[in-house]
Amino acid sequence: MSLAPTTPERLARARGDLRMGVPVVLTGGGRAAVVVAVEMLNAGRLADMRALGRPELALTLHRAETLKARAYDGDLARVVVPEDQGLAWLRALADPKDDLGTPMKGPLQSVREGAADLHRAGLALAKSARLLPAVLVVGVADGLALAKREGLTLLAVDDISTEVSPLYAVSAARVPMAASQAGRVHVFRPEDGGEEHYAVEIGRPDRSQPVLVRLHSACFTGDVLGSLKCDCGAQLQAALAQMGAEGAGVLLYLNQEGRGIGLANKMRAYSLQDQGFDTVEANHRLGFEDDERDFRIGADILRKMGFHSVRLMTNNPAKIGVMAGCGLAVTERVPLRVGKTAQNAGYLATKAAKSGHLL
Repeated sequence: MSLAPTTPERLARARGDLRMGVPVVLTGGGRAAVVVAVEMLNAGRLADMRALGRPELALTLHRAETLKARAYDGDLARVVVPEDQGLAWLRALADPKDDLGTPMKGPLQSVREGAADLHRAGLALAKSARLLPAVLVVGVADGLALAKREGLTLLAVDDISTEVSPLYAVSAARVPMAASQAGRVHVFRPEDGGEEHYAVEIGRPDRSQPVLVRLHSACFTGDVLGSLKCDCGAQLQAALAQMGAEGAGVLLYLNQEGRGIGLANKMRAYSLQDQGFDTVEANHRLGFEDDERDFRIGADILRKMGFHSVRLMTNNPAKIGVMAGCGLAVTERVPLRVGKTAQNAGYLATKAAKSGHLL
């Protein structure tokens, strides 16, 4: 018998720690490091980190390119933190909100010796916590002893997996909707403590036939506020309406706001768009990829619901590839071209030109 937390539970704890500004200890390759998210760092913790050793600032390649920092490790840069620079300097490198106002932040010196796997794992953990991908890293001799002494969460690099956390069904109930009175909502929860996802089942789809499916990523601004900056709300309503008209379908509502970067970072991206950057450029300046979503979650839910083939409502070819790669046959792509406005015309053009959407 053991009451000790499992690896998924420690991952959930680590994400929560980072969001509270608490460091975590990462180990791997015979090395260990203390890692804290710059976004949540305070002056006291910065002083404590410096007392442990020489801190390095880990930034993703996209953010490093914006700052003209050398990314000797390919996908990230390890920037030396000068002794005379403090919290304001670190936050200015992590958050691009004032880049145009103060474009010269360097010259920045990048570390080029040694391994970067602990830094890479720290950035992945920050992303999964929906924080800016910028972490302060300090190497330590004995990570286990430090974690025990300070009560910090200890994770191995291999614990931070790129695999989709297993999902399990939590509950389901009938929900009559404007689109269809024969609606039913299923709630799925990942084992690693991440966001729950929902399947809206319209009617009683035949599991032996291709089902009309929409993979819809949560969009608070579009779905709830009716934002004119995107076409998400219109796509949500159009998909449900078509499923209601056909009498059957499944809409997967995946909690991957802002293409998987979270609402706070999405608002940061919107602010950058107001400065003249398109949606992809804004994500890159923040340090994220074009799209951080994982559509394998949707495939997992569909399989758990007993479906094997789909008629996929999408303009995004990437979703088709993921469904097929996860063993679901896509028998038809059903276009969903709705919601174009004067305010989102540029956004839609960028999705077509840079993300390959079929618009």
